[in-house]
Amino acid sequence: MKLRLGQLEIGLFRYLRLWALVVLAFALQGWGTDWVRGDPWPLGNYLRWSMVQWLTWAALAPLVFRLGERHPLRFPLRMRALGGHGVYSVAVTLLAMIVGAAVSAVLEPDSFGNQLRHFLGKHIATGLLTYWALLAVQQAMHFQAEQSRRELEASRLATELARSRLQVLKTQLQPHFLFNTLHAIVTLLDDEVVAAEDMLLRLSELLRAFLEDYDGQEIGLRRELELLELYLGIQRRRFKDRLSTRIYVAPDALDAAVPSLLLQPIAENAIRHGIGRHVGEDRVEIDCRRDGDALCIEVRNHNSVLEAEADPQGHGIGLSNTRLRLQELYGDAAGLRLDMMMPRGVACRVRLPYRRFAADAVDGAPMPAPAPA
Repeated sequence: MKLRLGQLEIGLFRYLRLWALVVLAFALQGWGTDWVRGDPWPLGNYLRWSMVQWLTWAALAPLVFRLGERHPLRFPLRMRALGGHGVYSVAVTLLAMIVGAAVSAVLEPDSFGNQLRHFLGKHIATGLLTYWALLAVQQAMHFQAEQSRRELEASRLATELARSRLQVLKTQLQPHFLFNTLHAIVTLLDDEVVAAEDMLLRLSELLRAFLEDYDGQEIGLRRELELLELYLGIQRRRFKDRLSTRIYVAPDALDAAVPSLLLQPIAENAIRHGIGRHVGEDRVEIDCRRDGDALCIEVRNHNSVLEAEADPQGHGIGLSNTRLRLQELYGDAAGLRLDMMMPRGVACRVRLPYRRFAADAVDGAPMPAPAPA
């Protein structure tokens, strides 16, 4: 059986055991005091009197807790609230005295009036202190529960805020990618209709994959590379023989969890700042491997330079958003930076904690075949 003390539920037998300890403590105190004086009563008498007094308060404690919930004491303390509980303390204590006197009149060979005068003279101060002690316990428990609720609410709001920020970053990435891809298709419509149609089919397949697999913030590296190959196929169509791509993946890294749309904006940045701005040919390479408890991903191009004033942490919409998403998902455990390669080229290096993607629904799907050089 459960007993409700305001918002708290406690087992009835546990509740009675707690009050039994109070009964025993005060009975022993009374017996010990009289024993020191040399005129003790039988111990059973002290137990009976203590039970009448404190089990009455055990019955009234839920009422005190209910009053404390309806009229909580908040800081700064107001005289109105203290005055209200002052009235309640007197009323509840008088009720306890009346109940105790009525029970004692049944157990003792004495009248109710005499017992009431005895209770009022001997136990009124203890009763008032008992009310305020119970109120203090109720307020402390209420404060602790309220603090826990606020911490839980703050944690929930922080989680929702982080999720919302991640979602905003994703929605910034997708229109950015779509704009550049559609612009590339438009440039081919006049002269190379077949190539434009092929790009549109690849884009359709890529968008369908986005809708199916990008509901969460993470996917498996295997699936991420498949989606990246769709994007790279579009770019190879656009730049023809000027662009080649290579994907190198360590077998123990394929099942790693990575942020969705991690590689596409990095590869897009490599193409835009490489072959997109410089004459000649270019090769984009993607290298994925494990390094202990970390997953290391490197995207390289061989036809660009890193300006001296460039931010090594990444610049541009794609890389800036990718870096922010890594920060939101992994904190300081992940990072992104750009490094110059010799004699020419730029490497974008991403490091994030390694974790298996257990929910990878496409586990075992074939890897995209490398494009010919």
